[in-house]
Amino acid sequence: MQTHLAPAYKGTADGDAAEAILRKCVHCGFCTATCPTYQLLGDELDGPRGRIYLIKQVLEGQTPTRATQQHLDRCLTCRNCESTCPSGVQYGQLVEIGRRVVDARVERPRGERMARTALKEGLTSPLFGPAMKLGQWFRPLVPAKLQGKVPAKAPASAHRWPTRTHPRKVLMLLGCVQPAMMPNINSATARVLDAAGVQTLVADGAGCCGAIRSHLGDHDGGLADMRRNIDAWWPLVDGLTSDGQVEAIVMNASGCGVTVKEYGHALAHDPAYADKARRISALTQDLSELLPGLLPALKSKLGTAASKGTRGELVYHPPCTLQHGQQLRGGVEGVMRELGFQIRLATNDSHLCCGSAGTYSVLQPELSLQLRDRKLAALAPQAGEVVVSANIGCIQHLGSGCSTPVRHWVEVLDDALA
Repeated sequence: MQTHLAPAYKGTADGDAAEAILRKCVHCGFCTATCPTYQLLGDELDGPRGRIYLIKQVLEGQTPTRATQQHLDRCLTCRNCESTCPSGVQYGQLVEIGRRVVDARVERPRGERMARTALKEGLTSPLFGPAMKLGQWFRPLVPAKLQGKVPAKAPASAHRWPTRTHPRKVLMLLGCVQPAMMPNINSATARVLDAAGVQTLVADGAGCCGAIRSHLGDHDGGLADMRRNIDAWWPLVDGLTSDGQVEAIVMNASGCGVTVKEYGHALAHDPAYADKARRISALTQDLSELLPGLLPALKSKLGTAASKGTRGELVYHPPCTLQHGQQLRGGVEGVMRELGFQIRLATNDSHLCCGSAGTYSVLQPELSLQLRDRKLAALAPQAGEVVVSANIGCIQHLGSGCSTPVRHWVEVLDDALA
């Protein structure tokens, strides 16, 4: 797609990056066929190709409008279009640039500004945990719509962390909301790795991966989160602590995983952090990437029933951040089948987003709920099955509309090991 940048954007980091991405686009429209919002709304401007045109027009000098902003807001950033695109258009990077450029020129209504500020500051705040505990105490008294945003209080076993040490060590990011909302995901991960002879370490200074602020338009705040995490992790990455050097940084939330894997790109122009960021990204693995090498140890712990399909019946929703953002498909299903679980995908549309998409379910509730209900209908959980996923946002969102339990797959594996 031929692009002629306006003088205001020519020679800038965002302008040059966007132009390089735009030039790969050949207008084919394959992306529209797999775009969840285009399927719901049927508007070209609510699909990837239409949004690409909008971003191109703004970068070429056309004045953006409130409508431009809304079309970009309605994008889930699921990156399904990237999996479909035959030309390798990096749409996820382009839409983030487009949002920054448009937001700098189109003022949002006051209510929207307040909501976005509350999300980016509240979800990443140390006060989020106490606030979540308070919400859990009063959960039975609030309307059903709000109950879906507040999971039930976790049992004491959710906080049981293994105490053994092992020569093999990995780092794990606890995340910003996961420890308060679903702490068992982190502790179950540590217990499963412990059973396979791997010790899980946590850096106290690490926090939000940077995705929340970045996706809500606070580009500088997102980069600051990334630098803080790199500083917290670096002594363990470089072997400067008594614990020694870690072999990987393991992510059990695919939304965080795709962000940390892109630290190298995000901080490429920062001379103080560029090299460190590239190393952090190279070390980062989704939990499903680490597990294949641990299968022999886990099978021995599970006993003779492994690989015979007797462990339990699961229906799996692969998050967009795993299958499209990280381009990882089949890993979770393969590991769980090897360990004796029956696991299946949705009967159709398993590639489509469930509508969670970080803060999207709060900012775009109508579209989000439509996508959630569509996904649950496709998953069609049967009696005796457990719905599993690999990202806390998807788990919480699907669980808010489903009577069937929705869990992280590692929790199910942890139960089997116990």
